[in-house]
Amino acid sequence: MFYVHIKPLVSALVNHLFSHRVSIVMLVSNHINSAQVLGQTESHLHYVSERVAIHKNMKNAFDAMVNTAKTDGIELRIASGFRSFNRQLMLWNNKFSGKTPIKNMAGDLISPDNLSPLELAHSILLYSALPGASRHHWGCDIDVYAPNLLSEDYQLKLEPWEYSEQGPLAKLSVWLIHHAHKFGFFFPYASFQGGVANEPWHLSYLPLAQVYQQAFDIKVLTEALNSSNIQGKDVIVENIEDIAKRYINNVCIAPSNVILPK
Repeated sequence: MFYVHIKPLVSALVNHLFSHRVSIVMLVSNHINSAQVLGQTESHLHYVSERVAIHKNMKNAFDAMVNTAKTDGIELRIASGFRSFNRQLMLWNNKFSGKTPIKNMAGDLISPDNLSPLELAHSILLYSALPGASRHHWGCDIDVYAPNLLSEDYQLKLEPWEYSEQGPLAKLSVWLIHHAHKFGFFFPYASFQGGVANEPWHLSYLPLAQVYQQAFDIKVLTEALNSSNIQGKDVIVENIEDIAKRYINNVCIAPSNVILPK
């Protein structure tokens, strides 16, 4: 008899604790499609400026974080929000062809001349995702900076040293570590895990990102790449499973203190 009465109470408690998370997951999953995962649509976006867009279901959390940062003397801005498949494809091809320089984790330039196609792909993947596999396609991942902490003529590079203790964005970095989780954000590349390099500027909105990550389909990505003009296509497709394991699915686990919206 006791079991019969306690079971509904436990169920009710569990539903109360996780209802906010479930409702968000259902909201996103009911509307998510492969085009959103691949960055081939803008149907899920809200433009915060003429050039910068984020997921529309992230707007309130981002605005709240911006307003709180402002009270602490930090002008939080987005350097890069949503990126389309075609935009990511251009970035990739420019690096693979040598039009855009490639750097290693130490910030040194890499010469692609003596690299095999696979070695070149790995060098690019350290900081740049494959088109169709970038978290920026989802609209819930953003690169942030604070222009009021930089000199007027400063050109942002989005390199780790800028966010270090000696860097111009050190104050922003410390603030994000202490406050970003309060608004549902975490650092997917908080540390190097053998795939993507540490990116202290890259924030991910957990309630949405976890759903998009689950929706990732390696077969759908492969089809999109085969239909594109991506450079290095053969070696990429041949090694796609290893690439997915090492770079796409290999992100830092969100800490338990990330607060999800009610």
